[in-house]
Amino acid sequence: MDVTVEVLGDDTYEVSVDGTYADVLRAVELHPQAATVLVDGTPVPNDREIDRTDVQVLRLIRGG
Repeated sequence: MDVTVEVLGDDTYEVSVDGTYADVLRAVELHPQAATVLVDGTPVPNDREIDRTDVQVLRLIRGG
């Protein structure tokens, strides 16, 4: 599935991925423990199957 991923405060990516929202995070090179996917502004579980073609990602941890 082609998904538009807006990483809040960063950039927007077009990725092609099947599976779960954790796979979406990995496709934009973010670890599932460092970010969360938002659908319509609401966090969704990382193990939920992808059911949207546009999502937002909120980084929970940035820097190092």
